[in-house]
Amino acid sequence: MATPTLETRTGTGRVWSRLLLLGPAFVAAIAYVDPGNVAANLTAGANYGYLLVWVLVVANAMAVLVQYQSAKLGLATGMSLPEILGKRLGTKRRRLYWVQAEVVAGATDMAEVIGGAVALNLLFGLPLLAGGVIVGIASMMLLTLQSRRGQRSFEYAILVLLGVIAVGFVSGLFVNPPDAASALGGLVPRFEGTDTVLLAASMLGATVMPHAIYLHSALARDRHGFSPDPMVRSRLIRATRVDVAGALLLAGVVNISMLLLAASSLRGIEGTDTIAGAHAAVTSALGPAIGVIFAIGLLASGLASTSVGCYAGATIMGGLLKVRIPLLTRRVITLIPALIVLGAGIEPTLALVLSQVLLSFGIPFALIPLIRLTGKKDVMGIHTDSMPLRIAGWTSAVLIVGLNCVLITLTLTGQS
Repeated sequence: MATPTLETRTGTGRVWSRLLLLGPAFVAAIAYVDPGNVAANLTAGANYGYLLVWVLVVANAMAVLVQYQSAKLGLATGMSLPEILGKRLGTKRRRLYWVQAEVVAGATDMAEVIGGAVALNLLFGLPLLAGGVIVGIASMMLLTLQSRRGQRSFEYAILVLLGVIAVGFVSGLFVNPPDAASALGGLVPRFEGTDTVLLAASMLGATVMPHAIYLHSALARDRHGFSPDPMVRSRLIRATRVDVAGALLLAGVVNISMLLLAASSLRGIEGTDTIAGAHAAVTSALGPAIGVIFAIGLLASGLASTSVGCYAGATIMGGLLKVRIPLLTRRVITLIPALIVLGAGIEPTLALVLSQVLLSFGIPFALIPLIRLTGKKDVMGIHTDSMPLRIAGWTSAVLIVGLNCVLITLTLTGQS
């Protein structure tokens, strides 16, 4: 069924038609509430209280900007970011670029499968390796829904899981609300040594996700298509602003809730540097019901985000190499590294946090080309970024690269 247009609708019909245009950003937003976020945010809150609340606020503001630009690129050009880069880069550079993008997507997928496996272990006591296999099979079912029933059905499934995630991670705050004054104090930017910089990079990598930048341009294009009428494109882009703002606001609330929950309920408790330990502490402090809800939210996060991550990897490969592997085949291949990590007995939370640090280093490779392209009139036409938007985009890129440089310097010099 064709997506309703905006130009002829009025009243209730027009409002409904606008609502029907929403959805792609909520799929991309799953990347912002994946198990990597859980590990990074819980670790930050449990170890340093409200100190790094400001990192999540800044990162979420950047995420709104970045995802809007990505979706706008797809709507204005009719191509995804990987497709445009595939046309502009030479063969060698294109292949090298693809390698780093796939490494980032692989790190994402590994984190998501591990998170789902941890959730199954917490809920049912399943071995982590068996849990990883189950998460992989479940994600195949979600991807089958997308391939057979279309993007809209996939979006509905992801929206349901996103709702479960929100309930899972926000509910604990109603049992033990955070201290308002301390939470507001966490909005003041500051660090306390190398470990907090590492955590900030991890939180940033978990919030501004490179694979979501690549994917959103394809999601918006695939849902709405490319219209030769610039007025129709302008209306779609305006609707996309609402889509992105709503989706990322929800994701931001969930992320900040995780940190606040850890800061208010887990601070100073032994063993909260792991998800399993944090779950035990949540259960002890807030009751078994909240513990179960927390684990269910983690499971929904793993299932949804690993499906979206696999989708993103296919978009990256198709755009840069013009090679398309069936999603289910790709799912089997990309599941292997996560299963190796789980089978090797590596501590899951440490693997999750380190994977998010790796993601933070991949952000500039996606963000800088996106800002350059959306600022080019020969690419975007009348939809070229305004000067304030370009300044905000480049400021975001500088902050991200700068944080990574500080992280490297502090780590190499051994400062704390």
